[in-house]
Amino acid sequence: MAQSKKAKALAATVNPEALYPLETAIQMVKDLATAKFDETIEVALNLNVDPRHADQMVRGVVTLPKGTGKTVRVGVFARGPKADEARAAGADIVGAEDLLEIVQGGTIDFDRCIATPDMMGLVGRLGKVLGPKGLMPNPKLGTVTMNVGEAVKAAKGGQVEYRVEKAGIIHGRLGKASFSAEDLRANFDALLDAIIKAKPSGAKGKYLQKVALSSTMGAGVRVDTTTVGNII
Repeated sequence: MAQSKKAKALAATVNPEALYPLETAIQMVKDLATAKFDETIEVALNLNVDPRHADQMVRGVVTLPKGTGKTVRVGVFARGPKADEARAAGADIVGAEDLLEIVQGGTIDFDRCIATPDMMGLVGRLGKVLGPKGLMPNPKLGTVTMNVGEAVKAAKGGQVEYRVEKAGIIHGRLGKASFSAEDLRANFDALLDAIIKAKPSGAKGKYLQKVALSSTMGAGVRVDTTTVGNII
């Protein structure tokens, strides 16, 4: 997609080598989001960990207080009363063997997947399909639970999963360009707080190495990590 003259001019104001205070970086990224749609504001955090080692994996879920700005479709594997509970909580698709067949057929019409514990024998057959997409239910993430109603509401209400990648980077979504700078900062603080609390025992030295913000179509803006809060 070709950039407008305004977008090019704005991008030219970003020094790729400079480190900007967090609040300045947030406003810059908002200003750089000049596409005709409501761009997503994203963050990349470089951590001093090697996730190839089990004691340095960083993974969890966090509820962003201002939401994500995205409509999340939730699929639930459950039967009987628990299936009814999931539907009542707003799940978009609920089923058991029938949902298994749909997914095996190549249709995955949900962004989060939740299952009751008794369904995991069934869901386990979908490991090669759901696993690579990060959709496999996991008890540590609260997506294998008997409290399916609460899990569905959490997924719909701004809960997001974070997971460190091979290079030690966590990519996250902070909201939309239409969000206020204050709301984006609140979501950033919530995500960072969760990641700090999830610092693994095997992590040594400075934990947070780099932070960068960007919008879907905009230039990246590097953040001065000394301005983001209490870092351990």
